[in-house]
Amino acid sequence: MTREIISTDKAPQAIGTYSQAVKVDNTVYISGQIPLVPETMEVHDGDFADHVRQVFSNLSAIAEEAGGSLNDFVKVTVFLTDLDNFATVNSVMEEFFSQPYPARAAVQISALPKGVEVEADAVMVLA
Repeated sequence: MTREIISTDKAPQAIGTYSQAVKVDNTVYISGQIPLVPETMEVHDGDFADHVRQVFSNLSAIAEEAGGSLNDFVKVTVFLTDLDNFATVNSVMEEFFSQPYPARAAVQISALPKGVEVEADAVMVLA
């Protein structure tokens, strides 16, 4: 088993005791991303859809650093503070993913870091 820590300045730096991603053999476990702008480490200034776009842009940057892309995602978990935003998440995901889509779970939770409304993590498998 080989283990490699993945880090890029094109995604927000970790704000806690975690790595952006860990690659084990050909599987990459990407930590939860919130809508932070990497250059400023501030929450994206926009509406909920813009926040979801920033989350998936962050995930994409980490995936690319690991040698893959969103097309290599096999599992995505989306955390929402309001499941009424689920349709917006679906709409934005269609901008980033094409069929066949990765497996996905969506969970409503009471709160997220920095008061944001959405976070997502992913598992990616490289060929």
